[in-house]
Amino acid sequence: MYRAGLVRAQRLKAQVIVVGNVVAGGTGKTPVVMALVDRLLAQGWQVGVLARGYLAAPPTPVFEVQANSPAQAVGDEPLLVKQRTGVPVFIGRERAAAGQALLQAYPQVQVLVCDDGLQHLALARDIEIGVFDDRGVGNGLLQPAGPLREPWPRPLDFVLHTGQRATPMGLDTLPIWRARRSLSHQAQAVLKPAAPRPLRDWQGLPVAAVAGIAQPEVFFQALRDQGLNLVRCYPRPDHHDFLEVSHPHNELRQENLPLFCTEKDAVKLAAWWSPADISPVPDLWTVPLTLEIDPAFWTAIETRLQRTALSSGHGQQTA
Repeated sequence: MYRAGLVRAQRLKAQVIVVGNVVAGGTGKTPVVMALVDRLLAQGWQVGVLARGYLAAPPTPVFEVQANSPAQAVGDEPLLVKQRTGVPVFIGRERAAAGQALLQAYPQVQVLVCDDGLQHLALARDIEIGVFDDRGVGNGLLQPAGPLREPWPRPLDFVLHTGQRATPMGLDTLPIWRARRSLSHQAQAVLKPAAPRPLRDWQGLPVAAVAGIAQPEVFFQALRDQGLNLVRCYPRPDHHDFLEVSHPHNELRQENLPLFCTEKDAVKLAAWWSPADISPVPDLWTVPLTLEIDPAFWTAIETRLQRTALSSGHGQQTA
């Protein structure tokens, strides 16, 4: 009904960039959101982030995420975005209401980046970025017969490919920018004050790893590629809450090897696995993800933002 013009989408007084996907499961949207926020901040834009807060239980329908918000209240990815970027982050099932609240609290914001929400058409958007991994569009069928959230093909302003194949399935006719994901060479302590350490310090040594993401094996293999000897792996479902860690006999609490986790998992483990009640403090480390995107993609995004700002007056960049 929105696409047919029978229902009008709500337009906000800021430019809106939606980063999403058309297939179910993780394709790397949140790392793209954080990279986009960092890039826009470096170019002088005032930026805010909107998210649904998947599996979150906020006290109000629209809620501002703080750096110390509980992950179970705001969701792991919005909390990670807040901690990594420092920009205003609001969550809400109704993205337009969340955007209105953000702009009321931070009227200087010029660009709103929406983490997921290609299918949330109630919020008008200026730019749509579709993120795909090597699955592409799979068999091209809608769920449950296939992976698609909505019929394909559908228009997109930009397509990012985070996988390894030259061309994902079903996208061979689209202009595609590559986004190469890799682990940082530095690991950061989660539960104790310690300086970051290079991953090479653990090369050849037995370690363990846990990952509650869409494809845990991708994280495990990335650690192996860095020369780490993964003796034990603990795969968990995407957005896993890690509540079981509060139990004193949990297998993760009893792990005696250095334990590596993703950043998304670290924000939850840091809350549930409090060092105050554990002796000794577990040797838990998180490894940030880095994202390298084709420079031509950034040029195209910035050109589109400037053009829209000049034509509409919304989200116009200031010196």
